[in-house]
Amino acid sequence: MTPNSPAAIGFLTELRQDGGHVPAPTFAARASRATWHERTADRTLHAVLLHSGAPDEACARARGRTLVFAGELYNRDELHRLLPPGRALPGNDAALVIALFGVYDLHVFRLLNGRFAALVTESGRAVLATDHAGSVPLYVSVAPGRVLAATEAKALRNAPAGRPVPARPVRGLPGTHQVPAGTVLDIEVATGKCVPHRTWAPPLARRILPEEEAVDAVRRAVERAVRTRTAGGTPLVVLSGGIDSSTVAALAARRAARPVDTVSMGTDEADEFPQARVVARHVGSAHREITVPTTELLRRLPHTVWAAECLDPDIVEYLLPLTALYVRIGGPGRRVLTGYGADIPLGGMHRENRLPRLDTAVCHDMETFDGLNEMTPTLSAVGGHWSTHPYWDRDVLDVLVSLEAGLKHRHGQDKWVLRAAMSDVLPHEVVVRPKLGVHEGSGTSSSFSRLLADAGAPPDRVRQAKRLVVREIFDQVVVGGRHPDDVALDAVVELAASRLTGAARPVPR
Repeated sequence: MTPNSPAAIGFLTELRQDGGHVPAPTFAARASRATWHERTADRTLHAVLLHSGAPDEACARARGRTLVFAGELYNRDELHRLLPPGRALPGNDAALVIALFGVYDLHVFRLLNGRFAALVTESGRAVLATDHAGSVPLYVSVAPGRVLAATEAKALRNAPAGRPVPARPVRGLPGTHQVPAGTVLDIEVATGKCVPHRTWAPPLARRILPEEEAVDAVRRAVERAVRTRTAGGTPLVVLSGGIDSSTVAALAARRAARPVDTVSMGTDEADEFPQARVVARHVGSAHREITVPTTELLRRLPHTVWAAECLDPDIVEYLLPLTALYVRIGGPGRRVLTGYGADIPLGGMHRENRLPRLDTAVCHDMETFDGLNEMTPTLSAVGGHWSTHPYWDRDVLDVLVSLEAGLKHRHGQDKWVLRAAMSDVLPHEVVVRPKLGVHEGSGTSSSFSRLLADAGAPPDRVRQAKRLVVREIFDQVVVGGRHPDDVALDAVVELAASRLTGAARPVPR
């Protein structure tokens, strides 16, 4: 990892009232590790930090409280204004959050716009928090006198079984739960009693704005989200040539002192290289094209499940080409910006011109994104990089989700308001280009389907077979602790196909 990354990108922490030690963790994220310990009269805190060279900046102490913080904030300037006048500004995000916690207590997490997971401890108490989108996943195992928390579920696979808490159970890991997005868990350590508090929810009301005002609001929100993610260095932008990624690349290039770097990924089956070249030439980026053979792409299935810890085959299919790209980028760790996620608040994948159905789709997708780990930084961290997604900035979501559906589909175009916002920045052919998902543009969906069909999965049950494959891989690499390189993918695929034809055989383990 590089100094341009957060101080910490992940952690495993153990808070105990009777001493003890943190279990040896397994992480998919590739970064330096540091251990950190604190003992007070009534508690012991152990932490393993995944860091970028400055692990001390991921921890902060103030007035009997301790904070462990993985990730970064995007509204520091606003938060600084909340500090008492004349006070020296904290030098890092952890120090800023712990200072504001002393003023707002757990309500501080309602003020933060960022990409983070956090633990705050004080006498008899632990507070666990995720960002508004849960984009840095956070898992917890709670028992009387002990709280374990980690940014990857597999890091808790050897933890003693915890008690039920108001969060989502993790398959195969008894007592381990995923903290919901935009949620704080306030835990009484002695008893394990846990009270949840929501800190953000997708807006349900819709704003009726004139076209010009809506376009301006979207442009300003996305510009700011890109700006706060590019300060201090030259980012790498994943570029497909579609409106989402092209917007991020163009806005990053407009404020950069030197050409930004862009990269496109394709396979020997499909790519979007010609479309991405148009944008790269227009913004003057240093552009690179990476072709991943389909056989190599499919071999990354276990790595994708290992990183995302996701059981949804559709999501894994979306994330597979990104994982393959992050592994292939090589070189030193980079700050990577993507256009991923814009389709969810704008309904881009639904291609629905009937407005009630379009808004229903947006509501459904915003209600059900939680726990899918689509935005997890571990996907890029398997290659040693830190990724961030401007369209899932809290302020951007507040703008995009709240716009009435007619601004999202207008004049025969999906995502009209975003296209209009970038009409003076991008070539016309890019602005009007129809939507194509990364799994479609790279041939991922078709190659995964063909892999299962070749193994004998019935054509009408291929999606069910994909679910079985993802579940078996999850059980091996997350629950079982197997490294993805050691997963016999062909055997897993054959098992899934045979289960659907009634000829199931045990998979090698």
